[in-house]
Amino acid sequence: MKEIRKSGNVGQAAVRSGMSRTTATKYLKLGKLPSELKSPRTWRTRPDPFEEEWPQIEQRLRDAPELEAKALFEDLLERYPGRYHPGHLRTFQRRLKQWRASEGPDRYVFFPQEHRAGEAFQTDFTWATKLGVTIGAEPFAHMLCHVVLPYSNWEWVTVCRSESLAALKRGVQEAVFRLGRVPEYHQTDNSGAATHNLTSGKRAFNDDYVEFIHHLGMEPRTIAVGKKNQNGDVEALHGALKRRLKQHLILRGSSDFANVEEYEAFLAQILEKANRLRKKRFTEELAVMRPVTSDRVPEFTEIDIRVTARSTIHVKHNAYSVPSRLIGEMVRVRIYDDRIEIYHAGQHEMTVERLLGRGGHRINYRHVIWSLVRKPGAFRLFKYREDLFPSLTFRRAYDALCKKQGDRRGSLEYLRILHLAASTTESEVEAAVELVLEDGKLSSMEQIKALVDSCSSLEPPKIAPPSVDLSCYDALLHSPQEVA
Repeated sequence: MKEIRKSGNVGQAAVRSGMSRTTATKYLKLGKLPSELKSPRTWRTRPDPFEEEWPQIEQRLRDAPELEAKALFEDLLERYPGRYHPGHLRTFQRRLKQWRASEGPDRYVFFPQEHRAGEAFQTDFTWATKLGVTIGAEPFAHMLCHVVLPYSNWEWVTVCRSESLAALKRGVQEAVFRLGRVPEYHQTDNSGAATHNLTSGKRAFNDDYVEFIHHLGMEPRTIAVGKKNQNGDVEALHGALKRRLKQHLILRGSSDFANVEEYEAFLAQILEKANRLRKKRFTEELAVMRPVTSDRVPEFTEIDIRVTARSTIHVKHNAYSVPSRLIGEMVRVRIYDDRIEIYHAGQHEMTVERLLGRGGHRINYRHVIWSLVRKPGAFRLFKYREDLFPSLTFRRAYDALCKKQGDRRGSLEYLRILHLAASTTESEVEAAVELVLEDGKLSSMEQIKALVDSCSSLEPPKIAPPSVDLSCYDALLHSPQEVA
């Protein structure tokens, strides 16, 4: 059409357009483009293989709209062997997709929300173990408590081990007191830390959680059960945060940290850099948020427990041993996210790493060994016996003693070795056991005690103090001219 307007010659325009004169003449007469001459196809190129069974398939879809195409197709293969083959699956999926679009049930509509500046914190927990972080070269399984302001995407994280109320308190407080301001709401999902109070007949807020949020000057708010998209901002930032952290760990050249405090300092440095990029919207949020007027609350919960005759206490469905002198006494336990602290009569007795889950136990052999030596027969069927092997070396010693002297005598000698470790130094006893095991001659505690005593009696070598020549400093007392 362009060429015909230029030259007015049909033949020349046809040659320049790459078509025959006859075709060009046809388009000129019709006055339409080639694409306008095509009519949609209204017929099938091949028979519908599912036409006969489609009415019953359609009825099943109306009764159970959640049925998927693959499950229905596998059912057809089973009920009509030989009629269908795997190559029909794609055809069936297309047919089902068309039916859902034209006659299927209504779908869930997502309504995009506009976030108001300073309206709410969103808090969620995410596992960060895949970052490959190690503490002192040991794998560090941990979570991050992730707090986000949805309007500006300002974020902060703290390290934790579980989705506990203690972890939530620490994470939210770190964000609040770093900002110095609070939004109107605090929004979380239906985690056990916030909403597992079922006494009202439904999933309601836990009293401790509500008290904590009100103390900071916010109102609690949660998402609907099973609707993670309602906490979408913090959920979306989980992935972005972990990708950012992984990149900076690669740039750092190592994923190993000396302790958790060093790791958290690294996290703080990365987050401060990220938050600087959100300055404009973040400034708008700060302008409308209220100043913090409350003090920090303790990041632990306290409970009083009586020590059992087994010299144990049960905290959050897990057993911990305590010194046997406390049997029958009431002790106060402070439960943190990562540890528990035990007090008696206001005095700190011990701190132990907190166990996760249910049915776990952490028994310190020093708390029970004195009684076991008196009653060695209780060791063989002791419920927590595996906790009385401080290391693999001690386990090997027990097996070697039982093999050489039988279970009864071997157990007694092993308990005497364990008693020696509790009375002296575990590392020295372990080293002595390792030496005797290498010779294959371990038969009694006396061998180990003799070796430990001989090592402890050795005096450290005497080293003469080095003589120091200070004459070279005399040159400093002379003037520059004299030195020259």
